[in-house]
Amino acid sequence: MIGRIAGVIVYKGDDHVLIDVRGVGYVVYCTDRVLASLGRAGEAAALFTDMLVREDLLQLFGFPSLVEKEWFRLLLSVQGVGAKASLAILSAVGADGVSRAIALGDWNTIKAAKGIGPKTAQRVVNELRDKAPAVMAMGAGIEAGAASAAKVDASDADHVIDPVPSPAATAVQMSASAQAEALSALGNLGYAPGEAAGAVAQAAGEAPEADTAGLIRAALKLLAPKG
Repeated sequence: MIGRIAGVIVYKGDDHVLIDVRGVGYVVYCTDRVLASLGRAGEAAALFTDMLVREDLLQLFGFPSLVEKEWFRLLLSVQGVGAKASLAILSAVGADGVSRAIALGDWNTIKAAKGIGPKTAQRVVNELRDKAPAVMAMGAGIEAGAASAAKVDASDADHVIDPVPSPAATAVQMSASAQAEALSALGNLGYAPGEAAGAVAQAAGEAPEADTAGLIRAALKLLAPKG
């Protein structure tokens, strides 16, 4: 099993990238978001990967973080959702968007992905609702690992300059970390994983730049008894 690719970009296609790792070229299928975030030919790239193996097919799929990779694997577990559909969902809303949509039961967001109908979108939300909190809780440690993995050692390829995370990527990592910490705090306060995930997801959607403390306060307000 190949879990990570780090090397030099040879070329980028419409749905994949060819990465040279010490003379061996790996074709890695990615979402539009991931392809757009990668550099040009000759520049360094590092992706977490998941391998799909069938009798007549062997494909690698690449992701910028282990959280997104985990969502890809979970989406594949939904009846009627294959690799193409999973990538379409992640491409449309990203890992954070999938997490928030499932936690909130918002299947319309999932339906926005290309080729995803309402029945499939509802099935995704219903089948993965109980698993969303666990993936959200992966946040802090996982995102730190993703940032570290984005650096390519000189031993991986000659004359490679370590890619510098973009401000947008850094913001996403901070948001995921804050959500994970807020979710953990609510769990420690006795809230059920499902309701805590929904509240954190809604709070993060209303205030994307909120830190952990801000998310906790906002989530507690949402969870407070009404009336």
